Amino acid sequence: MSKLPNLEIILCAPRGFCAGVDRAVQIVELALQKYGAPIYVRHEIVHNKYVVDGLKNKGAIFVEELDEVEDTKAPVIFSAHGVAKSVFSEAKKFNMFYLDATCPLVSKVHLEAQKLHLQGYEIILIGHKGHPEVEGTMGQLPSGAISLVTDSFDAENIVIKNPDKVAYVTQTTLSLRDTTTIVRTLKSRFKNLKEQKKKDICYATTNRQEAVKQVAPDVDAMLVVGAPNSSNSMRLVEVAQRAGCKKSILIQRASDIDWQDFTNISSIGISAGASAPEVLVDEIITSFKLRYNISVSTQKFADENISFNLPKELREQAK
Repeated sequence: MSKLPNLEIILCAPRGFCAGVDRAVQIVELALQKYGAPIYVRHEIVHNKYVVDGLKNKGAIFVEELDEVEDTKAPVIFSAHGVAKSVFSEAKKFNMFYLDATCPLVSKVHLEAQKLHLQGYEIILIGHKGHPEVEGTMGQLPSGAISLVTDSFDAENIVIKNPDKVAYVTQTTLSLRDTTTIVRTLKSRFKNLKEQKKKDICYATTNRQEAVKQVAPDVDAMLVVGAPNSSNSMRLVEVAQRAGCKKSILIQRASDIDWQDFTNISSIGISAGASAPEVLVDEIITSFKLRYNISVSTQKFADENISFNLPKELREQAK
């Protein structure tokens, strides 16, 4: 039997589930326990197929719009990404019982945008077009009150009615580097641009990106566990590549690994997006163990001990 090649695996920490994702998944699971199936969820509760499929198997039904809900007496849960105000209005029109799983940090951006609007500011949202979080944030305000900027080109060309009364907010899962570049462009155009005292990009996004920056320059390849429609996971791949690891790959789980990508390597880093459970990281390590003589270590950037309250309807169930 031939000897297995050696492989050093460095795990980035923190990685995987953030407090907002953990809360959202708990809301669905506790609602299923308390109310029984079916439970409807508008949009994927978080962007991860493994998580969504697991909840489907327990009795959750995922829909994109409320008019797809067949049993209007069943509870409906809004995803962690947040929804427009019109979705709440529609749920009330249908007399639906709903639970809001919006991440509290996304809700904070919603409140910021509403406050700025009431103060008379025209608002710029920095984010990715079509992302549900962006749609939810823009849906907090009347049409025309908030404009989307996706990159520096947009920032150079956006037309503002009153350049002296403009503010910006951001999607919570962006690349710190890209956002800084866009903000710099906006500041060069709008001298009185109003900023928030606390940045909108969430702690989990920042911590995961910084952990990847530490590991990426020292490994031959980087694996990021996450979904292609997960903004924060895609940003981790970009961060790793910019930090010096050109072979940085997004995979959803071990079965996605193309082993030809890992010939003649001696080290890999592994991170996971904020909606990817740790079980998928364990699965990947097990797959490498079958092909390599592995050593596993962890490189920690920060400790995370944040948690968010559950909706009052589910707190007793959680006990």
